[in-house]
Amino acid sequence: MTEETTHTQSTFEVYKRRSPEVRAVAGALRGLRQDLFHDAFAYRPLPRMSVDGPVTRRLRGRKREWAAWTPHAAVVAGGAVALLAGMASSSNDGKGLLSGLLALAPVLLTLVRPVGAFWLSLLGTTLIVPFSSPWNDWPWLPGNFVSHLLVLTVVAIRTRPRTAAWMWLVTAGYGFLADALVGGFASDNAPMLFLSALVLLVVTVGHIRRDAQQEVTAQQTVTAHERSRRTLLEERTTIARELHDVVAHHMSVVAIQAEAAPYRVENPPPELAKAFATIRENAVAALTELRRVLGVVRAEDYEAPDAPQPTLADLDRLLDNVREAGPAVEKVVTGAVRELPQGVELSAYRIVQEALSNALRHAPGASARVEIGYVLGGLGLRIVNGPPPAPALIKPSPGAGHGITGMRERVSMLNGEMTAGRIDGGAYEGGYEVAVFLPVAVVSEGSEGRA
Repeated sequence: MTEETTHTQSTFEVYKRRSPEVRAVAGALRGLRQDLFHDAFAYRPLPRMSVDGPVTRRLRGRKREWAAWTPHAAVVAGGAVALLAGMASSSNDGKGLLSGLLALAPVLLTLVRPVGAFWLSLLGTTLIVPFSSPWNDWPWLPGNFVSHLLVLTVVAIRTRPRTAAWMWLVTAGYGFLADALVGGFASDNAPMLFLSALVLLVVTVGHIRRDAQQEVTAQQTVTAHERSRRTLLEERTTIARELHDVVAHHMSVVAIQAEAAPYRVENPPPELAKAFATIRENAVAALTELRRVLGVVRAEDYEAPDAPQPTLADLDRLLDNVREAGPAVEKVVTGAVRELPQGVELSAYRIVQEALSNALRHAPGASARVEIGYVLGGLGLRIVNGPPPAPALIKPSPGAGHGITGMRERVSMLNGEMTAGRIDGGAYEGGYEVAVFLPVAVVSEGSEGRA
């Protein structure tokens, strides 16, 4: 007997596990219990409205504080309408007041216990029937009709669409059961179901639209973050490719000088020759590893440039090319011009190049100014451009934000500082400014001689 019972239970479990109908019914019952029975009278106060909207943002002082209570005021106003409808449904003052209070209570309860307000509305509708007239309104008397419709609306707004669907089904079941138990009266169940379905449909569509907007916003945020991250990686790769020539040149010079140094000294001691040989071996090994690392970050279609990397000495040629495109570009150099490390020269050139490219893209036709300041301890750059002469004719730029990201990455690599933003005053008001400082270590004359 035990084996047969166990076999039967096992068969039922397999059927239950495999049958989609059983799973659907079980899931529906779980949803009903979770939405309308579990913690039905839990305390969930209605939050105040945000005052960051296009209308409330213009309010000031007390008016702005009061605007946050607009949803609460709307619920109270709806409760007042239900109260008046309930009192008007009975000619007897005592019965009318009771009917009005039973219609008012569920509406006010939605402010703190929304699901409990739904059950209280059904209970109030049942309790008021024997004490009210006329009897031809069944089962929803005027006050209860307005009250229950308001409760459904507020609870649907405060909960999710599935809860609204369960409330409508329970309301329909309550109406049909009332019609079956007490017949012979004109039923207003159909108007209640039609109006409530219409209201809940509108609220549900609003919920779905809001959730879709939030999901789209979240996806756009993730996409923007990934795009920014990809842009940063691309810029770092580009910087690594460009600096390869600079670093490789220096490492090659070190290797050559270390190999030739022993031959410049007559009868060099073995220790000195061994030291220079070690320096050369390390330089060659470092150069090999550098090329290997560059091969990892280099794209398959990347070709090494034939010409050397540009420096600030090539800046005049860049400015001439920009002037050929139309805008006037002024160059101002202050301080004592001196030779800087090649990495600094290359980064400074690329920053000026990118800033002018952005000016051509976002402010075509606007004049520009490039300021280069050789100061003690570093190099200062300032690239400004005026506002576009014809803003209405500018088309949206297809750029992905590589320019500013690349400039910031170059400045960060050299431990420099950078600011970029709109210009509020001066001759270039309404334009854009990029200001950069690249630190350069100061080498004294004595140390240069010893080197």
